[in-house]
Amino acid sequence: MDFELTQEQKMLKEMVSDFAEREIKPYAREVDETSKMRYETFQKLGELGLLGIPFPEKYGGGGGDTLSYIIAVEEIGKACGGTGLSYAANTSLGASPIYYFGTEEQKQEWLVPMASGKTLGAFGLTEPNAGSDAGGTRTKAELNGNEWVINGEKCWITNASFSRTIIVTAVTGKRENGRNIVSAIIVPPDTPGVKISCNYDKMGVRGSNTCEIILENVRVPKENLLGDEKKGFSQFLYTLDGGRISIAALSVGIAQAAYEKALQYSKERVQFGQSISKFQAIQFKLADMAMELELARNQVYKAAWLKDSGKPFGKEAAIAKLFASEAGFRVCNQAIQIHGGSGYMKEYDVERHLRDIKLMEIGEGTSEIQRIVIAKHLGC
Repeated sequence: MDFELTQEQKMLKEMVSDFAEREIKPYAREVDETSKMRYETFQKLGELGLLGIPFPEKYGGGGGDTLSYIIAVEEIGKACGGTGLSYAANTSLGASPIYYFGTEEQKQEWLVPMASGKTLGAFGLTEPNAGSDAGGTRTKAELNGNEWVINGEKCWITNASFSRTIIVTAVTGKRENGRNIVSAIIVPPDTPGVKISCNYDKMGVRGSNTCEIILENVRVPKENLLGDEKKGFSQFLYTLDGGRISIAALSVGIAQAAYEKALQYSKERVQFGQSISKFQAIQFKLADMAMELELARNQVYKAAWLKDSGKPFGKEAAIAKLFASEAGFRVCNQAIQIHGGSGYMKEYDVERHLRDIKLMEIGEGTSEIQRIVIAKHLGC
């Protein structure tokens, strides 16, 4: 067992950390307050080659591995949770399905621009009545000649208004057992009949773009079908397994930021003649925070390593996402407690970290769904 990062991974971590400190962190409070994504940041991420880390160079990527990618997610999320979410969604949900399941033509047309940083990507799965029950998708697509005609509604879709590509899940038929066949179809957002609105007033990760999508008689070429028509459900389950690793890494990044602020504050805040870091009550909190961060990061790295090694990683991805998000929430909550009344004030930022990390227990499958996934892997 070797827990040492490679020299390339160390260099990447340092580069992303420096970039995030200069180009992301200074705007974190602004994008939170205005609820507007700073697209310039993603243009610069693209110029650095960070939007396509885990994809081959022939598709505009960096030829890196999953571990390198989630290291970048953690560092960006540490600077700004909302920016980290849009970054992770672009790579894990927008680009990855096309890389794994797309034809060569689809990769050249849709993956290359995302991986090379010319645009972002989005994944339209969630619907008002199909959240945890993704199999309850109501959006429908019918093949009419050489075109798919799509009607339906998607909600809470990250990056939709900044994307050239939206992968939409839709019911395309029935199986012999009566269950729906759910397929994935590539839909350019400028297609007639696509209406995108971004009016959500979110609790946290407000620096990410979150949209509702209405599809009314949207017509796209039949060649825009992604992968096997009858395997769309299994395709997005695999996609979500990979996405859970990135959400786990984002959780670690957000929590790391809160922990570092709490540690620093505890050394500066003086009560009863000494810094509060000298009190055992505070020391125990910080020790627990450091422990949970270390355990979460190790599990995230393990899940990424399994994926890179071509080994089954679904259970480990669910464990990483579940533990990192819940442990991260505890870390952020304790960071506020250590700050006392100051922690309740926006100027100290820890309250933003708590608001940001709450979504990590909900998005990419709730904590309850993760427990179901883990239990199924156990044979329950």
